[in-house]
Amino acid sequence: MREADQYTIKHKPIPSIELMEQAASACVSWLMQQTNRETKIHIFCGVGNNGGDGLVMARLLDDDVFNVDAYVVHFSDNMSEDFIINYQRAEEIGFRLNNIYSDDDFPEIFKDDIVVDAIFGMGLNKPPKSIAKDVISYINSSEATVYAIDMPSGLYADKALDKDHVVIKNAHVLTFETPKLNLLLPDFQEYVKDFTLLDIGLDKDFINKQDSSYHYITASNIQSILKPRSRFSHKGSFGHALLMGGSYGKVGAMVLASKAALRSGSGLVTTYVPKCAYEILQISVPEVMVEVDAESQLEFFNYKTKASVIGIGPGLGTAEKTQKALGDFLEKNKLPLVLDADALNILSLNKEYLDYLPKNAILTPHPGELERLIGEWSDDYEKIQKAQAFTQKYQCILVIKGAHTMIVDDHNFYFNSTGNPALAKGGSGDVLTGMITGFLAQGYTAIQAAQVAVFLHGASADGFKGRLNQITFTASDIIRNLTTAMTFLFDFTQEEEEEFLEDYDDDIDDYFFDDDGDIPF
Repeated sequence: MREADQYTIKHKPIPSIELMEQAASACVSWLMQQTNRETKIHIFCGVGNNGGDGLVMARLLDDDVFNVDAYVVHFSDNMSEDFIINYQRAEEIGFRLNNIYSDDDFPEIFKDDIVVDAIFGMGLNKPPKSIAKDVISYINSSEATVYAIDMPSGLYADKALDKDHVVIKNAHVLTFETPKLNLLLPDFQEYVKDFTLLDIGLDKDFINKQDSSYHYITASNIQSILKPRSRFSHKGSFGHALLMGGSYGKVGAMVLASKAALRSGSGLVTTYVPKCAYEILQISVPEVMVEVDAESQLEFFNYKTKASVIGIGPGLGTAEKTQKALGDFLEKNKLPLVLDADALNILSLNKEYLDYLPKNAILTPHPGELERLIGEWSDDYEKIQKAQAFTQKYQCILVIKGAHTMIVDDHNFYFNSTGNPALAKGGSGDVLTGMITGFLAQGYTAIQAAQVAVFLHGASADGFKGRLNQITFTASDIIRNLTTAMTFLFDFTQEEEEEFLEDYDDDIDDYFFDDDGDIPF
């Protein structure tokens, strides 16, 4: 990002002080939509460029008659040039800056106030000390709403924290252009409540050309992957997905996975289930074909369907006969595979089965299943290293489910940008398995199928944040909303991407609510 700053300054061209003005203006525009002029705003500024952003924000908010105070945290005598310029500008217009040298200088902060953290930003390379550490601790002790500029002060951008490291907590982060890695990792959730990406005018081509193993999956990425359909196509053009799983009492998982594979566009879907699930599948999902195994669990895996891809695991169970039969099947299978749930648990119990996986098999563990596969980790960075080593050893792809689901292959990490806690319900993973299998059947590569499915899986829940909220959302709602989520993608332009979620919320409201905001049914 520093290189992007310098490249933009040189080639746009734009003076660095004006680029700082643009960054601060973007933050102020966003902040003004979240608060009112009566709310007290405290802006804590360091002495580097992040502090310079804070000084510009204070000046702009004061011009708009917001109730704002700014404080300079003097943790160093080395001030950046742009910070000094904006300090002088504030003095020239008569805006009073408060200096903090010790805890005697701390302002009183109330619960209903807003704190803007502009102390360090993303440039931190060592733990905060002295007065900076004290200020961060003081802010954390308040109950005020905190907005951090670019990064919560004290949080590194791309490495684990040291012991007893002090960091701004529970902040909504206004970060510039691209997410920083630690904003996406669960280890740092106590510091990052949420984040918003702000465009500050850095050169996009330069950023996109940078060599990185880390990628952020956005709507424009997925739009470039999705394949239009020819008017001469037929059901055979879009593959045949075979889903295998289910056991007595866990048949619903296969219903969800089957519906999701169909809704994702697979031309044909066959489910292979125990006999006890036959009527349930025929009635619940009339569009699928059904083959059966033993009475209450899978014991043979002797399907007859000519499938293009196979997804295994939803509701499977881990009975001894099922484990043995799955191992025999994997040893002989040559078709592309998606493995989830109990299929992963069986792999964990029989690690020798991992050697049977075909190249680019897709495994979709939640954190517990992942730990059983790759072993324990001390922090997210060790988890990343172990996950990548696992994919390299077995030539597979991991879809590690979570708040920013991470897709790992032997060289790259892809973090998803959609989804919310509405997806934290039983059955959500079964739907994702069906979706990945459905896209894989249509001829998408394994990494493409994983990205498209994960993005749409999350997008289907992103309309449910308000009145129809995260609590009432179920796995079946994911399937129902896939059509809406995909419709937006096919009609998307890159310029419209920032409007995606807002438009999606409006569409959900129009569909479910009448003019008075009531649910008509």
